[in-house]
Amino acid sequence: MAFPYLQEMATRYARAAVAADKDGDYETAINNYRKAIEILTKIVRMYPDSPLISTYLEMIKSYEKRIQQLQSNTEAIESNTASKSNEKDSFINDIVLTQKPNVKFSDIADLKEAKQAIVEAIVYPVKRPDLFPLGWPRGILLFGPPGCGKTMLAAAVANEVNGYFLYVDAASIMSKWLGEAEKNVSKIFKYARQKSEEGSPAIIFIDEIDALLGTFSGEVGGEVRVRNQFLKEMDGIQDKDKKIHVYVIGATNKPWQLDEAFVRRFNKRILIPLPDLESRRQLFALYTKGLNLSSDVDLDRLAQLTEGYSASDIRDIIQATHTLVIREFFEQKNGEGEPRSITMEDFLNILKERKPSVDPLFVKRYDAWFEKFKAL
Repeated sequence: MAFPYLQEMATRYARAAVAADKDGDYETAINNYRKAIEILTKIVRMYPDSPLISTYLEMIKSYEKRIQQLQSNTEAIESNTASKSNEKDSFINDIVLTQKPNVKFSDIADLKEAKQAIVEAIVYPVKRPDLFPLGWPRGILLFGPPGCGKTMLAAAVANEVNGYFLYVDAASIMSKWLGEAEKNVSKIFKYARQKSEEGSPAIIFIDEIDALLGTFSGEVGGEVRVRNQFLKEMDGIQDKDKKIHVYVIGATNKPWQLDEAFVRRFNKRILIPLPDLESRRQLFALYTKGLNLSSDVDLDRLAQLTEGYSASDIRDIIQATHTLVIREFFEQKNGEGEPRSITMEDFLNILKERKPSVDPLFVKRYDAWFEKFKAL
């Protein structure tokens, strides 16, 4: 009983602090921020195994920072009133990437099946909505081992349709202000719908979506309210009679933690697996394109030697190998002249020291979940 009670008290004080802060009653705001910090600190101390500990710590840090601003920065306090009209949009400004990541499908090695599923779900309906009388998928779940290209796929599709890209992580929703999380969810979808009505597709990309929509033991009212709000918003964009171009792309390394009610809301559920042999060869070719390689470097053999490695593992191997040559260049030639070519031996030496970052047991778990919930 203590956990929900303490969380509710912290929520009450945080809301009061935010309200007083916006009204310019800074003394009251400081007092309530301090009370919220005190209770959150108690929660962290009493429940160290809670999945929300990192979120609570971020809240504490955020409130402490605001107290310092209110106490010591007179100009910030005075300008607070003048900027109130913009304050309500600050959360959206934090997550909307005005300059989309410069990523295209051609920059992503292989993943043909995933690319095709995304093109059919988003690109085609944006170009010719009249060809989809039954509507189109608006929820896409990308799951699989970390470092295999989930975020890059989402960024690439935003470029493909020239749409707005809203990058959201669960912590940014949950920790902005305690008790404001469900409002943050509503703001995100409201903004996306507005842009869609103005004629621009909107991609809401939620990284580590399991932290937001997963189920955990010991969860309290705040998490439940956020999930319910998200469910409501997703249902609101699913209406096939509305030609709305708002898409939710969720990425997770732990799909089995998702609430099954939300799994059903994602019309497309796509496994982003570890790269196969051909994909690994493409990755080596892609990431070494701008490097000075010796003629003895065999990309096919490197691809064979890196079975079980993720795309980010391969990128790290290439980066570490390049760094090895650069370090030798500075140590031996003091940075004068040009570095030597990267040899096959350099790659092999790095591979001796670097192992795959993904446990093979997890790969089997992804395959099993895919067999149960796949929807391409």
